[in-house]
Amino acid sequence: MSRRVTLFHSPNTRSSAALTLLHELGADFELHVLNMKAGEQRQPAYLAVNPMGKVPAILHEGALVTEQVAVFLYLADLWAEARLAPGIVNDPLRGPYLRWMAIYGSSFEPALVDRAMKRDGGASSMSVYGDFDTLLKTITDQLAQGPWILGSRFTAADVLWGTGLAWTTGFGIVPKLPVIMDYVARVGARPSVAKVREFDAALADKHAASAATTAG
Repeated sequence: MSRRVTLFHSPNTRSSAALTLLHELGADFELHVLNMKAGEQRQPAYLAVNPMGKVPAILHEGALVTEQVAVFLYLADLWAEARLAPGIVNDPLRGPYLRWMAIYGSSFEPALVDRAMKRDGGASSMSVYGDFDTLLKTITDQLAQGPWILGSRFTAADVLWGTGLAWTTGFGIVPKLPVIMDYVARVGARPSVAKVREFDAALADKHAASAATTAG
């Protein structure tokens, strides 16, 4: 079986984290770049891949995987030798790893949307994340045990959380608490993060130039 995957990517989006993970894994991949400024994610060609018009998405051996957390789980297990995912069998960190991957998608992102929209998340008994302050404390308490989400071991969960917290603190959605910013700095110091940042900046400039030419 070939392990070469195709990543559908647009600069400075959630797919940037997936691209960072691919570099961390030393994975064999090709990119299909979407210009979201031109609305390519809403065109029939991409909607045939992901009807929701969102990135990241990956194709591997005919299998489509969408949703950021699912993409991360799939890739980290596919390149198991990189040891960015605790083993499925007899690894005591597998459960905590899955827990923190799930918290990101099922609790953290919904909480972010409510926070950014300045809307009440509803009664804690009905909310998928309870309440924002409790969720935030759960995250900071975990980070305080550092240096990584699972303690001494760096995993794909750190690529997910580190890039996510960098973005959300940058936009002021998550407070810039010392324990969070120290963690963001540790993840941000990895070569993969700098590589994707530079790549995305060049792509974004190219897309902006294309939009200006079209408008002219």
